[in-house]
Amino acid sequence: MKTGLARNLLGFFVLACLSLAAFHSIAWAQAVRDREQSSRIVSVENVSVTDGSVSGEVVNRSRNTVRDLQLLIRYIWLWDNATKPGKDDPSRSFYYSLPGEISLGGRTSFTFKPSQPVTNVSGGHFETSASVAGFSEVFLPSR
Repeated sequence: MKTGLARNLLGFFVLACLSLAAFHSIAWAQAVRDREQSSRIVSVENVSVTDGSVSGEVVNRSRNTVRDLQLLIRYIWLWDNATKPGKDDPSRSFYYSLPGEISLGGRTSFTFKPSQPVTNVSGGHFETSASVAGFSEVFLPSR
């Protein structure tokens, strides 16, 4: 009887320790930053648009490696006559996941082309932008 109770208590203790360790790592694994704070860590530069394809560079300004980087590519339609816009707004937005990691102080180039072309209609033009939507910063344990 005592052996069974000891085994149950030991099992409970191990489970409690594992739960605490998991909670602790989750609590430290994520920090939400606003756009201004994020732009001091990762930024998009030299954006250009050619035939609907968006190209540019992502720069890692942090002291850590970044990965899981997502960009928000926006094709915003601006009507020539904004007071009387057309019926169909051709604006579109896409999330683009950048493969790999960017080491501290590093930069990498990207090119995004939508699977379906962004069509121009009469009566306006597109304003295209690329911005950082999210990323993970890799912190190594200090020694």
